[in-house]
Amino acid sequence: MDTRFPAGSVPVIGASAQPTAKVTDGASDRPVNGTSTVPTAIARERRYAARNYDPLPVVLAHGDGCWLWDEHGRRYLDMMSAYSAVSHGHAHPRIVRALVEQAQRLAVTSRVFHNELLPALLKRLTEVTGLERALPANGGAEAVETALKAARKWGHKIKGIPADSAEVIVCAGNFHGRSITIVGFSSEPQYRDGFGPFAPGFKSVPYGDAEALARAIGPNTAAFLVEPIQGEGGIIVPPAGYLAQCARICRDNNVLLICDEIQTGMGRTGKFLACEHENVRPDGVILGKALGGGLLPVSALVGTEDLMQVFTPGDHGSTFGGNPLASAVALTALDVLFEEGLIARAAEQGAYLLDRLHTVKSPLIKEVRGKGLFIGVEVDRDRITARDVVDRLLARGILSKDTHGTVVRFAPPLTIDRETLDWAVEEVRAVFVELGGGLRRAA
Repeated sequence: MDTRFPAGSVPVIGASAQPTAKVTDGASDRPVNGTSTVPTAIARERRYAARNYDPLPVVLAHGDGCWLWDEHGRRYLDMMSAYSAVSHGHAHPRIVRALVEQAQRLAVTSRVFHNELLPALLKRLTEVTGLERALPANGGAEAVETALKAARKWGHKIKGIPADSAEVIVCAGNFHGRSITIVGFSSEPQYRDGFGPFAPGFKSVPYGDAEALARAIGPNTAAFLVEPIQGEGGIIVPPAGYLAQCARICRDNNVLLICDEIQTGMGRTGKFLACEHENVRPDGVILGKALGGGLLPVSALVGTEDLMQVFTPGDHGSTFGGNPLASAVALTALDVLFEEGLIARAAEQGAYLLDRLHTVKSPLIKEVRGKGLFIGVEVDRDRITARDVVDRLLARGILSKDTHGTVVRFAPPLTIDRETLDWAVEEVRAVFVELGGGLRRAA
């Protein structure tokens, strides 16, 4: 297998993204005579983009399956999958074909009119979730906002909570998006800093503590919004039985259970939905990321008839949600997921990767955890940061991302093979040996 870098060589971190050549036509980032424009691309992004991102120093130009190439043709293993959006792998031929064929036929109409493909997508979403109705959207945060609106209106109109008094319980460490409402109930200080005032009506409880949920429920509680596994929080897997216990508590108290499966759904954890590991059927499921097949933003709220009955024409809308192009892509993404056995593959390869990562022994590692191909390696922050690991993996041809400086995420496309996983684990092992040796020399 081509590991991209010669055995034993470790390029300087970021070297692949910081070459000295810079020849452009002066009016754009287009290369002249094939000369790379990587420095110009990075410099111009820094010049013109709002500074809400700090990307790793690599400019990606091409992707195929589990692999990405930079503008120099250097190959990298994608162990990030765009936060699970690229679960099918980059440029999956069936999904790309569906996109191109539908784009040439009809792309966007708005929901003012019916289109041929949306009904099929809605039906398929109800079939794969075991729920009754679906509402299409675009990005994940939009679908979360849709779920919050549905939960509040259900609380007021169906449960009988007094007007403007419905409460939604969330968990500490949650990540449900970046909208003003959602960051308002985040427990991450940076997400909130300077963006207030925030919408009232949210109560936070510790994640993984079902009894805390029970204590927090009151007469005005409409819903409990939870991630079956917390992603941005650090790949936090709750205690066994947690979600099932939460489901019982919600049912006993006439409270909606809404599961945010934007990252964990679509087979990422070895089941179509992560809540299936505990045989939980929520009142509402939020899907996104991989529903777009790695090509488009596609999301949806799928729910019970009891929940979804609250919407009437004019209550909620989305110009692009459910458009023919998105519907064609999402339908094909679902077909590929099931027909190519990617869910079972995630379970098998995920268990294998987790076992192999447990063989990486280092005092710098505090814990390795996860489910399916959704894995985090937590480091000892008193000694190193997760970004230290991510930078060195980049130099070795592996793309990943840290969260909160403490956890390195590994969430490759579900199509990844065992040989590639073996190579990746050995590179991870080498990075921790390198970091440990550096600490010893410094001491």
